[in-house]
Parts: sequence; C-alpha cells; structure tokens
Amino acid sequence: MNPDKPRVAVIFHRLGPYHVARLRAAARSFEVIAIEQSAETAEYGWQKVATPESVTRLTLSANDWGHRRDAKSIDQIAKALNSITPLRAVAIPGWSNPTALAALRWCVAQNMPCVVMTESGASDKSRSRSSEWIKTQILTLCSAALAGGSRHRDYLLELGIKRDRIFLGYDAVDNDHFECGAQAARTNADGVRARLSLPEKYFLASARFLPKKNLVTLLRAYADYVRRSPALGWDLVLLGDGPLRSQLVAECESLRIIGKVHLPGFVQYDELPMYYALAGAFVHASISEPWGLVVNEAMASGLPLIVSRKCGCVPELLEEARNGFSFSPEDVYELATLLLRMATFSDAERELMARRSGKIIGSWSVERFANGLRDAVTAAECAPRKSKLATARFLLSGLILARTAMPSWFKPASSRNV
Repeated sequence: MNPDKPRVAVIFHRLGPYHVARLRAAARSFEVIAIEQSAETAEYGWQKVATPESVTRLTLSANDWGHRRDAKSIDQIAKALNSITPLRAVAIPGWSNPTALAALRWCVAQNMPCVVMTESGASDKSRSRSSEWIKTQILTLCSAALAGGSRHRDYLLELGIKRDRIFLGYDAVDNDHFECGAQAARTNADGVRARLSLPEKYFLASARFLPKKNLVTLLRAYADYVRRSPALGWDLVLLGDGPLRSQLVAECESLRIIGKVHLPGFVQYDELPMYYALAGAFVHASISEPWGLVVNEAMASGLPLIVSRKCGCVPELLEEARNGFSFSPEDVYELATLLLRMATFSDAERELMARRSGKIIGSWSVERFANGLRDAVTAAECAPRKSKLATARFLLSGLILARTAMPSWFKPASSRNV
C-alpha cells in the first residue's frame, strides 16, 4: 500500500491493452486496484497484457466462455472489494453487467462513493420508457460519472445525473503506442509492406465481423468506388474476424472485388500500428457504435478519416473536411463518393488532414482518462450518499437477480452498458 495515494478500485470485464494504458495513467494519482471479471473473453482475442507495476490486478474467473457464471462473479466481486482496505471509491463499467451492479450494491451497503463509467448514448438503440425509468433509479445510487464524450454526457443528463458530477475522458487509447509504432513502420515501409503482404495504396478498416459494424455496406460502397475510380483505385484492408466472415467473403466474390479486399484476420495490439502506418485513410462504417476506439488509433497513427455519423466519437474527434468526413451508414453512394474523394486528394492534402487528426487526438490521451477519473472520484466523495433510497436499492437487487437468473443463451453477448 502506498500511504501517499488514495486507493481506488476500477472494474472492467477484461483488462485489454486499452484498459491497462488508462490504468497506468490513473496510477499517477491513485493506488489502482484493477478488478477484471474474466481473464479471457469470447469477444476479443487479445493476448494477455502484462499488469503495470503501478497497478494491482485481481481476476475473478479464468474466462467467460459458455455459462457466464454471473452468480459466482457476484459473490467474487463482493469478496474482492471486502479485501481492499482502506478504499476511497469504486469505478464500475456501466449498469448492465451483473458484476458492475453487484459492485454498486456493495458500495451502497458500505456507504462507499461509486463512479459509473459509461459510453452509452440515447441513440445507440431503441429505448423503452420502463427500462429508462429503471436506469434513472439505479443511477441515483451512483455518486458521479466518467463518460466518453458529449453524446454520453447528454444521455446521463437525461437519466438524472447532475452536470457537475459528469466528467469526460473514458474512451482513450495509448496514443504514443500508435504514433511511435506508425512512425517506425513508415521508416521501413517497403519491409513492412512485404512482411504483411500489404498493397501499395489502401483504405483501412478494423472491426469485429458483426452486423452492427455494417461491413456489407462498406464492401458495397467500396465496389461502387472501384467502378467509379478513373484508375485502378486503392485496395481495402479489413482487419478483424467474427461470425460474418464467410458472408463477407461471399459478398466480395459476388461484387467481384475479391482480389482488391484483403482480410488479414484479427491482429494483435503490437502489430496494429504497422497496418495503420501504410494506409491512405481509415474507414469506419458502423450503424451503432458507442464510441469507436479504432478511430482514436487511426488518428494517433496519423490518418485522415471517413467515419459513420452513428459513432459516438464523431462530435469530439471529427472536424468535417479538416481531418476527414462523416456519412450516413445507410447510404452506399455517399460512402463510395467519399472514398473516391479521399483517394483523389493529393498526398499533401491528405497529410494536412492527418496532421489535424494527430492534433485533435492529442487532447484525448490516457491522461484525459486519468484526470477525468480523478475529478469524478473527488466529486463522488462530495456527493450525498444514497443509502436511504429504498426503491432504488430494491430495483438494484431485483435487476441483479433477474440478470443472474437468465439462461446463458438469453444474456447479452456484450458487457457494454447500452
């Protein structure tokens, strides 16, 4: 224990590269106890990342494959939090994961300040009045919030969190990792290109192969771009993997772009900057995206953007026509037109946009996460405790019971707090 730093517990579903970078920055202000629900998840194939010396890591279970073992996780989170003393505050990942809800219940019982970390927006999905009312009740038990950006702050305001208790900076990546990695790759562009079998000119996209990532629309827009391009046109490199892979390959064959689209698969964190480095522009076409951390990565790597307006990061990270363009993810022709426009810019014009991306993302580093968490913890300590809100506490216990009683096939596939 470091007597000079207050101790804060931060909970995530699994500690990936993004989380470790944020927690390392937060450890400058706190003694950070990182609690991960699972060491491995079915969603992401990241290799296990090392825990920084400045962070203590507690893992509740080996993996979340098959049955999610939520009931066991609820017992484990209470035991883990009981083992951490003294404790200044707890930060939880949203309000849908049973482990996060159990941690909130523990905080209420212990009269402990709780910070909810969220990247949910009002327009992420259709909402029912009953579910929104339940959220407002549950969130009265949280003392402060750390949100992604303005869309997420606005949603928290709708749900009753006071403005002076909402702080931004939740969605950040290790900018230095991508900036330095991209610069190193560009100094050996020919060698990297040969090693990774990359084309001379290409658009880059990176996403899980899921319906909401809108990759079929991206492929159709890209095929339209190829038809409209006066020259051979750029290729498309699409990083990632998932259940739609065979469908996407079939779509490429149907569109006759199979030789122009490259599917390297899931790429580990250390290699990602090399793919960004040699791209001409980054494309993200999601129809639903709470934030879009791949956009942060692309900007830190020095790329101009073509990003769906549905991405939660757009108000903060995209300056229209200055570092890229936004588009309606349902409009194939609009996206194809932007691909054509980007490819026909001169190198100098794209370089100006890339520099603007770098400047913008410089304000959204892991230090912003650390400062936001610090300010949220301070605000949470000053907020009135919520231990006497009987209705909210009853709903919280009922929600935990309902989530743990659901059969595994009925539970959400993602731990995101939508």
